[in-house]
Amino acid sequence: MTGTEGARTESAPQAKSEEAPARATLDKAADENFPVAPFFLPRAWRDDLMAVYGFARLVDDIGDGDLAPGGADARLLGVAPDAAEDKLAVLDAFEGDLRKVFDSTPRHPLLRRLQPTVRRHGLTPEPFLGLIAANRQDQLVTRYETYDDLLAYCELSANPVGRLVLAITGTATPERIRLSDAVCTALQIVEHLQDVTEDLGRDRVYLPAEDMKRFHVQEEDLRAPTAGASVRALVAYEAERARGLLNEGTPLVGSVHGRLKLLLAGFVAGGRAAIHAIAAAEYDVLPGPPKPAKLRLLRQVGATLRGEG
Repeated sequence: MTGTEGARTESAPQAKSEEAPARATLDKAADENFPVAPFFLPRAWRDDLMAVYGFARLVDDIGDGDLAPGGADARLLGVAPDAAEDKLAVLDAFEGDLRKVFDSTPRHPLLRRLQPTVRRHGLTPEPFLGLIAANRQDQLVTRYETYDDLLAYCELSANPVGRLVLAITGTATPERIRLSDAVCTALQIVEHLQDVTEDLGRDRVYLPAEDMKRFHVQEEDLRAPTAGASVRALVAYEAERARGLLNEGTPLVGSVHGRLKLLLAGFVAGGRAAIHAIAAAEYDVLPGPPKPAKLRLLRQVGATLRGEG
């Protein structure tokens, strides 16, 4: 056996162990509200979208404290063992590794997977940095006073994803970016409505305080096993706002063609179907996230493609 062969044999288990957390992160795509990289897209697009998803999912998992047990991701990022539970420290290390995507070789396998996508499409650091900034904000800001404050958060936490989709598919224009931002912000708000109980468990409330006051909702009301009339009225109000944003952004679907049109229709339809599920639960989101049935989602995709609301 040559020395090279020996090195290759020894490095295989290490490579496998490094890929394990990456695979665990990518496997979460199946649980998302909206399709990540559906089968009908060209293979190159699917690979690129999954690379972006891997980044976005990992940074969210860091911010939410949902990394795989054992600290493998922190070790891959070079975080000292005694700082592996410090979310801000891990986010700082993740940002440092992200910057290597653009000028050298990153350490984390999900960022190494992202590097060809970045180079192929000439992507810039800004949308990725926005997603990291959103998760930093989650560690420091746990309540939002106004709806405008929440929109500013969505500008970091959601809108960069849509902009990356447009960049990867070569369809970005100022108007499409504006429409995409409306859709992405709507989807983020819908997700917040579905996850009120889960977010509260992390000491986060994404319902604007001014709206809670208007509907006479206290935080203690959000801890109940089921929602009272005031909480339901508040959720219905925010769901209608999200529906308005989706309607504002829906012309994005008609501005493109082919398989991209079907993908974007899926995003819009996913949001509309989720809002329908919330309404079907009579706006009681406290027992758990209302999820749309697959048949409802498919029907909504068809309606969106036909230009129906």
